[in-house]
Amino acid sequence: MMDKITPMLDIKDLSVSNRLMPMSFQVNSGEIVHVIGPNGSGKSTLLEVLAGLLSHQGTVAFNGESIAQYDLKELAKIRAYLCQSDRPAFNMSVFQYLSLSISKDAHHDLVEKAVGEITTQLCITDKLGKSIHHLSGGEWQRVRLAGVCLQVWPTLNSDAKVLLLDEPAAPLDVGQESLLYQMIKVMASKGLTVVMANHDLNRTLRHSDKVLILKEGVLKAVGETKSLLTSQLMTEIFSTQVTRIEHDGQTHLLFD
Repeated sequence: MMDKITPMLDIKDLSVSNRLMPMSFQVNSGEIVHVIGPNGSGKSTLLEVLAGLLSHQGTVAFNGESIAQYDLKELAKIRAYLCQSDRPAFNMSVFQYLSLSISKDAHHDLVEKAVGEITTQLCITDKLGKSIHHLSGGEWQRVRLAGVCLQVWPTLNSDAKVLLLDEPAAPLDVGQESLLYQMIKVMASKGLTVVMANHDLNRTLRHSDKVLILKEGVLKAVGETKSLLTSQLMTEIFSTQVTRIEHDGQTHLLFD
């Protein structure tokens, strides 16, 4: 008899008063999950709960362990969370900012290699000495992304399990978006579970394994992306006509 696999994220009867209705779902290691739905549907609220930053009812477990037993310092070792946020008021260089995400116990050579890989992937290597207040919006967002990736980079943090991202593509242009999705794929290939809120449904079709579909705080559906992003369901969820087509071997969603 095969051993039962413990999901990396196991959510049971999760709810937040007046914001999220009770919901349950599971996510496995290495899966990329997009949380989609209209504005105000509860995407950011759900990610805050998963990050351990918002009071809730029900259970959130990482690899079989309830997050209720962890304080914020301990949570920082097992998950990284990129919220929608402005840059801090205080000033520092990009390298100093990134160093805040790295454990002081991490070996120097491993840190150097990880910083090199991540900043190269995100095309910000030439920004390391620059002030964070002299970055464009897209540059700053990629620096923030580099920070959360360093926080859970497996060679620097063996406890790392989950990467949570709240609409990380919002400040990025088309080229920068491609860098983002490539970086997310790298993180998932290292065994991390990635859960992100997203507003570009065509990107979701191409870059996610699973979707959670929210509307007005209710989990309407959860499952394999290509099976759920149908014309009928997307039209219902977003209250506008959505047509799904196949073109040059790829699936596309068109909006009226």
